Amino acid sequence: MSGSGTIVENQGRESAQLKVVVIGAGQAGLSAAATLLRKGLRPHTDFIVLDANEGPGGAWRHRWPSLTLGKAHGIHDLPGLELGTPDPMEPASSVVARYYGTYESQFGLPIVRPYKVTSARSTRENDLTAPLVVSARNAVTGEESDWTTASIINATGTWDQPFWPYYPGIETFAGRQLHTKDYCSADEFEGMRVLVVGGGASAVQFLIPLAAAGVYTVWSTRRAPVFGERDFDSNWGIEVEKSVRERTEAGLQTLSVVGATGLALTSEYAQAIEQGVLISRGPIARIHPDGVEFTGVPVELATQPNGVTPHTLPESAGGFEQVDVILWATGFKPALRHLAPLGLRTPSGGIATDGTKVFADPRVYLAGYGAGASTIGATRTGRAAGAGAAKFVGVGG
Repeated sequence: MSGSGTIVENQGRESAQLKVVVIGAGQAGLSAAATLLRKGLRPHTDFIVLDANEGPGGAWRHRWPSLTLGKAHGIHDLPGLELGTPDPMEPASSVVARYYGTYESQFGLPIVRPYKVTSARSTRENDLTAPLVVSARNAVTGEESDWTTASIINATGTWDQPFWPYYPGIETFAGRQLHTKDYCSADEFEGMRVLVVGGGASAVQFLIPLAAAGVYTVWSTRRAPVFGERDFDSNWGIEVEKSVRERTEAGLQTLSVVGATGLALTSEYAQAIEQGVLISRGPIARIHPDGVEFTGVPVELATQPNGVTPHTLPESAGGFEQVDVILWATGFKPALRHLAPLGLRTPSGGIATDGTKVFADPRVYLAGYGAGASTIGATRTGRAAGAGAAKFVGVGG
């Protein structure tokens, strides 16, 4: 049994113990799996990859169709197979799903799908040398299955854990509220007044096509959006890792990528700023049934253009703005609820790691978490987690 997209039935509850279970078949998970393979672990016999999706692509397969490859930030090569140069006008979801599927098939990775992991727990309490049990539910049949393993590599990313902030009155809003993961196309908002909340790349990627489609848009950010004249290259990925590594090592909650690095000031973004599309109204004070009330931006918090950073948060008195839709582009949190039985979190709410290895439990590795949350970092941490897990189980040196 090998190849891409295989739906495996009755795979669980076997007496044979696996050496490694990789949870997640996105960029970090595939990178980890390929590393395990290179280290000498046997697919399906020594390790498997559990994926909640019905096909390849990880979180990318769920991105909105209007997000084309040319507009997506940071789709990077997996180890041993270059992405190449696909059509930049093709939806990124299609490009990545095809690329990941080819990767799974070419390397014969043991992908078991569609199984959503519900928990990972130790077979013996207070024994960090005991095997782990990974439980998962088949998304098609509803079947519950267990796998026993010496270690796990968690590569679940963040897509399944959208962050919805709370504001006074949010429950009274009579219009539509949706999150990034629910967005499909600007066309569905024709004739509406849309508030986009959030200071990251997704918010910007919503505002521009919405405005281009003639939709009335309002942008809300808690702080001034930070744009810089830089590229999303390998140096950018390294800077992301450096900026958040200290937090993960200390067990603090992770920062978003944009919180660590800001946004690249592309020509498209610069034009949208000039047109007033990417000008923030500042923080929300309260949500009303038919709109939102802004706190206002005092002069000391307003931005001033300096030749590099544009004037994206002008001084304002606040006030009320009528809107029909609130689009929460407020990011995601690491999807780690299934690891709760292992008690990995610190009092600060994060998981303390040394690279990819979890301080609290040597059987657990986190790929694509913390310093590896960027698309460049995901490949790097996947390799590191694979190498670490292989060493832990005594394979590959």
